[in-house]
Amino acid sequence: MQVKTIPTMGPTRTLILLFSAIVLTTIVSWGPIPVVAAEVSLSYANFPPAPTFPCIQMERWAQEVSTRTAGKVQIQTYPGSTLLGAKNMWSGVIEGQADIGCISMAYQPGVFPMMSVFEQPLGFRSATSASIALWELYAKRRPKEFERVKVLTMFSSAPSNFMCKLPIQSLADLSGLEIRASGGASRALELLGATPVSMPASECPEALQKGLIKGIFSSFDMLKDFNFAEHLKYQTVTNFMVYPFAVIMNLDSYNALPADVREVLDGLGREQAEWTGQYLDAHVRESLEWSKQKYGIEVAELPASEAALARQKLTVMIDDWKQKAMDKGIPADEVLAEALALQAKYDN
Repeated sequence: MQVKTIPTMGPTRTLILLFSAIVLTTIVSWGPIPVVAAEVSLSYANFPPAPTFPCIQMERWAQEVSTRTAGKVQIQTYPGSTLLGAKNMWSGVIEGQADIGCISMAYQPGVFPMMSVFEQPLGFRSATSASIALWELYAKRRPKEFERVKVLTMFSSAPSNFMCKLPIQSLADLSGLEIRASGGASRALELLGATPVSMPASECPEALQKGLIKGIFSSFDMLKDFNFAEHLKYQTVTNFMVYPFAVIMNLDSYNALPADVREVLDGLGREQAEWTGQYLDAHVRESLEWSKQKYGIEVAELPASEAALARQKLTVMIDDWKQKAMDKGIPADEVLAEALALQAKYDN
């Protein structure tokens, strides 16, 4: 009969087993080890250049989300059409090419029959009032036109005004004048007698140098952001209209988020609208002051009688919007009245 010899444990193995027993006892006494939540990474596409206000607000929002989720959510931003451009932003977010995107409603004609009321000449005097009004009307009405996405916030450009090589003191001065505009602003220029020219803002400096256009119809922040002040000495305040924007999110991406993260995103909607408006209004003042000091621009208001005549000519735009909205089953009179009431409330 063969006797098996059981090897004795050496000192190293004894220490290892002893240490393991201590660790196991500690784990049992502490209970289960908490699982650390995985980091959430989201892509956010934007179409204007990084220094412009839609991208400035994007970076602020991304930082706020990271801070308020204690770093659990990180937003990868893509300014300057590096992921999606202005015209395919809407479809790109719906299809999941980006989790989040910033759209200009003017680039999606006919898609937003209700909220496009803010593209009409309502007379907002600041980006802050227009942005808050835009968000509040959306939050109240929740129009079906946005049902394929999650709306995170809304905001508007500053009011559109004339930046020209020649002073605009009356509507007669606009007659036949080639002026760059886009979206509903182009229609406004036609009604006022000017010749609208559509082109990207980045092409305007060369067009101004070649005399292809004589001015720009947009917000004054562009005087500095695009250095238009170098070519356009005369600024005329009209405050006819603004451009509405929306920050949208892919529905599947939103629904996949933890509940606490969705709560953070939902809580930023109105706050971000107001922050963007206040930032832009301050930037407009900064741009005007910078342009005065560097290029000696002149700023004037359209005379009251001419402004009244312009508003009368532009009412056809509001009438056309009302008809198109009603054709889509939208209570156009109610929506317009609410937008104007919000305009009066926040502009004052």
